[in-house]
Amino acid sequence: MSVKTIWDIDHACGHSSRTDLSSRAADQRAGYARWLAKRECPDCWRKEHQRDAQDTASWLVAKRAAEVAAADEWQERFRMPPLDGPERAVPWASTVRHQLMTAAYSALVSEGDLDEADWQELEDQARTVTRAGWWIDQREADAADLPELLAAASDNDRTNENPY
Repeated sequence: MSVKTIWDIDHACGHSSRTDLSSRAADQRAGYARWLAKRECPDCWRKEHQRDAQDTASWLVAKRAAEVAAADEWQERFRMPPLDGPERAVPWASTVRHQLMTAAYSALVSEGDLDEADWQELEDQARTVTRAGWWIDQREADAADLPELLAAASDNDRTNENPY
């Protein structure tokens, strides 16, 4: 006699299902059926995770809006010029610029040995870089590398050509 392949599973959610376990080795089917019985049925699982996905999407939209608002407030407070580029890229680039500049201040001034006068020069240099794409390209840069990155941008004067 062969080990059955079709199992009747009573799920934790109260639903029952007939499940084909033929893709499992014969000696693993009973254990897997017990494991399935401790879980919600596929329909309940799908509904719950769709709700989670909607909640996550809503949370992400709110988080991104808060980041953009913080970047806009920072941009105004520190007299940073608006960025040039496509409508969708500018808010993202503004957020990246804000995060990179504040992280660089922490790394270089608060925790490092850069004084406020040198930081002002760096800030002035950052004001000249208005291409949104440049800031997006630097989104994974180490904050301590910002002086070198800004110097390279100024040397090459590529910051305002071909915005995306």
